[in-house]
Amino acid sequence: MFITLEGPEGSGKTTHLPHLVEYLHEKGFTVFPTREPGGTSIGEQIREVLHSLKNAEMNPRTETLLYQAARAQFVEQVIRPRLEAGEIVISDRYADSTIAYQGYGHQQDLEQVRALVNYATGGLTPDLTVLLDVDVEIGLERGTQRRAKGGEWNRLDAYQLEFHQRVRAGYLAMVKQEPERWVVVDAGKGWDEVQQQLCATILKKLAK
Repeated sequence: MFITLEGPEGSGKTTHLPHLVEYLHEKGFTVFPTREPGGTSIGEQIREVLHSLKNAEMNPRTETLLYQAARAQFVEQVIRPRLEAGEIVISDRYADSTIAYQGYGHQQDLEQVRALVNYATGGLTPDLTVLLDVDVEIGLERGTQRRAKGGEWNRLDAYQLEFHQRVRAGYLAMVKQEPERWVVVDAGKGWDEVQQQLCATILKKLAK
């Protein structure tokens, strides 16, 4: 099964993932955690280019294409082989991030962006996508706190508030378009409560 975690900045995907994987391991599942962009040597190199604050002049189309290059390698080198081996793959971000950020956020043509995503993924769609939804201002404040503690602060974090508001609206629009694939978790609640709901949501899906 292929499961993805999505959400705007500061939604907590990265901090929740290790605990979620540990919980599923305790339940007897074979789980492979990964992230986007990255997951492969090539993908990690592309990630450095995409996230570097030195590349502030990057055009949205360039950004979109770089994400697809990393994703194509990721799907063929990591995701498909793991799924074929019977493992559960859980990824911190996947194709829906491109629709939300490069599509809705940058206000590019959504059909063109979706076509690029479909090409890069070979049509591979998650079985379940969990949206960790949080108010944009809260999420960005969490990002600021993370930066103050030495955490990552990348080029996309530095985009204006209006961009991040469009991203969140894009995610919520996608939930309405494919309600059978998405589950929304309120990431504005306490960490423990969010983690419990996240674990319960995924366990329910795996039990089907």
